[in-house]
Formats: sequence, structure tokens, C-alpha cells
Amino acid sequence: MDTSTASPPALPAPPVLSRNASEPLAQQLAQRFAARIHQRLLLPGARLPSVRDCARHHGVSPYTVVAAYDQLLAQGLLEARKKRGFFVRETRPQPARLPSASPAPSGSPLPQPVDASALIRGMFQADARRSPGLGTLPAEWLDLPLLQATLRRLASQADDALLSGYGDPLGDLRLREALSLRLLDLSVQAAPSQIMSTVGATHGLDLITRAFLKPGDAVLVDDPGWAIEYARLSQAGMRLLPVPRGDLGPDLAVMRRLVAEHRPRMYVTVSVLHNPTGATLSLSSAHQILRIAHEADLLIVEDDTYAFFAPNHAPRLAALDQLQRTLYVSGFSKMLSPSWRVGFVAASPDRIAQLTELKLLASLTTSPLMDRAVALCLEQGLLRRHAERVSVRLETARQRCARLVEEAGLRFTAPPAGLFGWVDVGVDTERLAQPMMDQGWLIAPGILFSPTRQPGTLMRINFATSQDARFWQALVATVERLRR
Repeated sequence: MDTSTASPPALPAPPVLSRNASEPLAQQLAQRFAARIHQRLLLPGARLPSVRDCARHHGVSPYTVVAAYDQLLAQGLLEARKKRGFFVRETRPQPARLPSASPAPSGSPLPQPVDASALIRGMFQADARRSPGLGTLPAEWLDLPLLQATLRRLASQADDALLSGYGDPLGDLRLREALSLRLLDLSVQAAPSQIMSTVGATHGLDLITRAFLKPGDAVLVDDPGWAIEYARLSQAGMRLLPVPRGDLGPDLAVMRRLVAEHRPRMYVTVSVLHNPTGATLSLSSAHQILRIAHEADLLIVEDDTYAFFAPNHAPRLAALDQLQRTLYVSGFSKMLSPSWRVGFVAASPDRIAQLTELKLLASLTTSPLMDRAVALCLEQGLLRRHAERVSVRLETARQRCARLVEEAGLRFTAPPAGLFGWVDVGVDTERLAQPMMDQGWLIAPGILFSPTRQPGTLMRINFATSQDARFWQALVATVERLRR
């Protein structure tokens, strides 16, 4: 029986402030915020509710809230910004700028991005039943018997070399042969020698950054986009150049202006089922991007992490470019399991050679056992059939979420597609996140996906984990309170 639309069992509400406790109300409130800051559930730079909103939400006086915030200020957990409010303080030391890094040009919107590690902790440790902002499929959607059967088959078939050796620096040959065939389905021609396995797609993106960029280089990124990529590039000393991302792709006029002004070295993008909007690049935009890249000698890194959620015929830059100046990155954690950290990069022979040398220095090789496990899933059609089942279930979830969004009087900024939706709720979602967390719901506010940390009225939802009508009822009620 399919229970994908059934309501999960009720979970206990978060603890309320007690007037009968030995600790004063202000101390209880301060302790609650402090615990969330230490657990990284409140991110550095996050804005706390205004004194009035917080007092109304917790049923206490504004004086109590001020006293609580004063305690957090004294503990060094908050900072007060004039006429803006109270913000979680960044307590870790900032890395020193490398001497070789070029200074950012004046007027360039390049502040440090959100603390992405906090986002990862919050999303991965959360209960999927109460996490509309989750970044992965919920565990019950994964095919655990498939994974277990694959590992048993691998254990019975593995030879001594597979069990005892480091493996090929490029990755397991059978995996690369299976990937070569898989890429043909996407109209990308790549020989096995042009494919290198990685420890997930993020590892591939990191190797590309280290191989082809140097501190101070300018990099075009989608806005909105993936917070982890912003943080990773910034920590490596790159200058981020945000390009507004719409339904059909990036704003090409802005891209041309940034290319002319800053001469970026690279453009990092998600062409298909973009995170967080769910939009897919149009064929016309793809051709224009490649023309700009050719004229500016720009490398393109195409992150296709959500490939198995998308149709094979969706426009991909790597298919149009055939890996001439495109590096194609993907992985299997989103569809198979987050614990199966296998990804890959496909690129031209010379670039794969550079990446392989760097991989050897950084990690020697990837796990030949995990590479082979994914190869078995590809060779025997297990992954394809699992992806088909997930796609059917996800379509049902999207339809239900679309109804719930409409009934809530909200709207999507792009037609619902893939795993994520980008929803406009009409109020600042950074302000919304805290009272929703107080009610036990973890959301992903739009500020997490902004390279310039701009607050706004948008939030990302995961269709698989946003089907509980109680969440949307709580959201609407909280939005109404914030509008008063």
C-alpha cells in the first residue's frame, strides 16, 4: 500500500517556557536560543526574531526578550546591528586572505556566504517527516533491499585485486564503462578514459576548483544557487560573480556584462532541475551560454547531480559542447543513498589527466568496492528501475504539494519539477524560519541560496517531505502573524 500521502504520526511539540521553573523566563529563552546556536541549527549571520515578534510568539513581555538577548550578547553568541536587529555571531576565526589573491573590485557583491556546514548538519540530522527543507530523499524512499543485495553480490564476486588493492586512479574500469554508456543516453560522448570517479559529486567539484582556478580568480555562479558551492569557492579564495537565474536559465545580459568587466575563468551551474528552483535550462539559453564561453575562453562546470530525476533529453551543455570546454559532474548519492559516496567527472582527455594527477596527490584513489557496487547497479538496470519508481512517486508528491501550495494562497516561481520547489510565501523567510522551528518544522529560507546573503520571501521545499497538510497550516498561520 502506498502511504506517500499519509500524514506522519504526531511528534511532540517543542518545550514551552515555564513560569513555574526555577530559572527566570529570560534565562529559559536565552538557553533555548543558545542550544540552537551551539547545535548549528541557527546559522552564523541568521537574524533572530524582533523583540516584539519573539515576545508575542512565546507569550512573554518585550522586557523578557530584551533580557534574554542581553544574556546572549554577553555570551558572545549574538551581535546587535543598529536599526537591523540581533544576529547570530560568527565565532570561528575567518581565514586570512592569501597574499596571491587579487583584491575584489570595488562595488563587487562578494561577501562571505552562509555557513554551509551548518546547513548540511541541520538538513542531514533532521527528521524527514518534519523537514520540508530537506536536501535529500527521505530514507523510506530509498531501496534498501536493492543496496543490500548489491553489496552481497559484490562480496561473492569480488576478486583478490578488488579486495586488496588501491584500484585504478581513474576509478573502477567497469564503472567507467557503464558510465560511458549512461552518458550516451544523455547524448554526451565520453570514452571510459575520459571519466574519473570521485567521492561524490562534491569531491569532483572540489578537484576541478583546485586544478583549474587560483585564489583571486572570478567565477560566475547562479543566483539563487547551491550554498555549499558558494562556501567552497569562497574558502578557496575565489571571487563570486552572481548571475540571476530565471525559469529558462541565467540572465544573459548580466552574464555578458560580468564577463566583460571581470574576465571570469569559470561558470559553475546546474542546467537541469536547478537547485533550488527546479527550473531547467532552455535550448536557446544553452546555445547562448556556449557562445559567450567560447568568446571569453570560459570553462563551464555543469553539475548534473539530479540527472536521474530528469528526462534524458533535457538540454545539457555537455551534450551540445561534447566536453570541449565543459566539465560534466554527477553522482549517485541523491538517488541511491547518501552513504554511497560515488560521483564522477567527465571531461576532455587533457583535463581528465590533470584531475587524475591531483586526485592521486589528494586521496590516492576512490574506493574500488563502492565504484564496483554502483557499476553493478548500472549494468543490471537496477538503478534505472529504482529511478523510475522514485520518479512516479515524486510526481504524486509534486501534485499533492501543488494543491497544498495553492490552498495556502502561495505560489511557485517556476513550474514544479524534480525534487525541489521554489515557493514565494510573501514574508521574509529568514524571519519565518525561527518560529517554524519553534513549532518543529525545519524550512530552507531563501537566504541560504543567495551568494550575497540577501533575505527575501522565497524558500525551497522538498516535494518528498512537504506533503503534510499540518506543515502548510502552520506556515500560513505563522505568515499571518508576521504580517501583523
